[in-house]
Amino acid sequence: MDTVTSRDGTKIAYDKVGRGPALILVAGAFSYRKFPGQVQLAKLLSERFTVYNYDRRGRGDSGDTQPYDITREIEDLQAVIDEAGGSAHVWGLSSGAVLALQAAASGVSIAKLALHEPPFVVDAADRTPPKNFVKHVIELIAANRRAEAIKYFMTEGMGAPSFVVGLMRMMPGVWSKLMAVAHTLPYDAALLDGYMDGKSLPARLWSTVTMPTLVLEGAESPSVLRHSAKALANVLPNAQLVSKKGLGHTKKLDTKLISSELAAFFNDKASLTSLRR
Repeated sequence: MDTVTSRDGTKIAYDKVGRGPALILVAGAFSYRKFPGQVQLAKLLSERFTVYNYDRRGRGDSGDTQPYDITREIEDLQAVIDEAGGSAHVWGLSSGAVLALQAAASGVSIAKLALHEPPFVVDAADRTPPKNFVKHVIELIAANRRAEAIKYFMTEGMGAPSFVVGLMRMMPGVWSKLMAVAHTLPYDAALLDGYMDGKSLPARLWSTVTMPTLVLEGAESPSVLRHSAKALANVLPNAQLVSKKGLGHTKKLDTKLISSELAAFFNDKASLTSLRR
């Protein structure tokens, strides 16, 4: 494990593995650098890249300076990129994809960007979280009601059936990992605030995200995630959408398929303007 200091003094922990161009992995809700899927993906990608697999603030071995602000998370990512040499490829999963996207829009030095099923809700016909979703997540964590926060986030935010949460509670190894990062759920909720209302993505919002961008979606994923991926690929200036069975993230990650798609994209020297969307 290594650490880098973010702009506000927070220590950010990361593991570095492999050789080649720098590639940063940005985890989603409930995930962190030691999450099995994250470790497996880093190992596979290390055959072609120098992979930086880091703990977002508040998770694993990273610090958690308060108060939280999305800008601080963007600065954390920039600090890891600086440590990697000043520019890097970035892959973000779920809320991690939203963080990576916002970082790219703010001018963080990203060479190529891969956004894996960002959980926006862009279709009025899709299920949307309650209007007070972010506020209630914050309240539950402030009251140290972590188990309730996990269930609420998964069922009301992610649309998971209640029985899935019940099954997870019966698996001590899984549940303990969820509880360990539950206090960071307000951070993920904040990243998604305003983008889960069933409204179209504003075309000009990410007009500055001009680097080659890959948007990934699973052909088997819930419609809300597929609608989100397609909408995002359409509004980004230089993006392509890849939809394949096995790329979904609501079940176990197919790390071999994901690593194959990422390696092909990040190693491709051609301009995306010549690629079919």
